[in-house]
Amino acid sequence: MLIRDATPADAAAIAAIYNDAVAHTTAVWNDTPVDADDRRAWMQARMAQGYPVLVAEAGGQVLGYASFGDWRAFAGYRHTVEHSVYVHPGARGQGVGRALLLALIARARAAGKHVMVAAVEAGNTPSIALHESLGFVRTGLMPQVGAKFGRWLDLAFLQLRLDDRAAP
Repeated sequence: MLIRDATPADAAAIAAIYNDAVAHTTAVWNDTPVDADDRRAWMQARMAQGYPVLVAEAGGQVLGYASFGDWRAFAGYRHTVEHSVYVHPGARGQGVGRALLLALIARARAAGKHVMVAAVEAGNTPSIALHESLGFVRTGLMPQVGAKFGRWLDLAFLQLRLDDRAAP
């Protein structure tokens, strides 16, 4: 498996993975599928801000993708990023998410970020376990802040301190 920077040619595969999450999971709290043009625009916006979009690839197939961006849009939060990782349904449980998240953590450290935040649907125990196995700690729970598939969803927050700086 190769972890690499995404290119515009990956947009259709990224859209397909995202759309599967929209249709079948609570990993993304959106009900609207996207197309390749939407994902190309999203990738361009992320990259224009200096943030990575990574893909995991094997045998010419995109198995998953990941990115991070601003956690909040205020200057005081500039040292903190929030990430997302999505894996093709046929590749889940095979280490793709772990490899992508490890690569994102390395990129965030290289960019001088201090904290990486994960916002995970509280019932997504595999994602929470993955994050905790990489050193993320649970920092909060927001009950019933989302809705999908006719039910309320709780949002769990986890964070990873990326460095030991005493001050920014």
